[in-house]
Amino acid sequence: MSVNRPKTPILTVDSLIINKKGEVLMIKRNYFPFVGFWVLPGGHVKYGERVETALKREIFEETNLKIKSYTLFGVYSDPKRDPRYHTVSLAYFCQSINSRLKGNRESTAHNFFPLNKLPKDIGFDHRKIINDFKKWNNKS
Repeated sequence: MSVNRPKTPILTVDSLIINKKGEVLMIKRNYFPFVGFWVLPGGHVKYGERVETALKREIFEETNLKIKSYTLFGVYSDPKRDPRYHTVSLAYFCQSINSRLKGNRESTAHNFFPLNKLPKDIGFDHRKIINDFKKWNNKS
């Protein structure tokens, strides 16, 4: 018996990794969409995977960093945040254990940026996420 399932958004995670200087880690995308744009480390949650596991996996795959703690600070659900399809992202503030950054095939570069001097070309809704984090962090 087949069941008609409703279309639902795809779940993703995004991370804000802030160094001791108060700068945010961003990677330069190598894949569509937003090739050559700066984005926060993150990605899709796999079916059957916990969100926290996806967060740790995506950060490690994209940066080689392991995280020691993370705090959820926002949920982003604009149907237009990803031009491919509707995604909902859980954004986390993360602290890393190590600082040996290493990229992978998904990115061409990584860099820490001061929160008040972000790059011009930022993909997805990551500028909004960073700006929301600045507000959230001032309240904490």
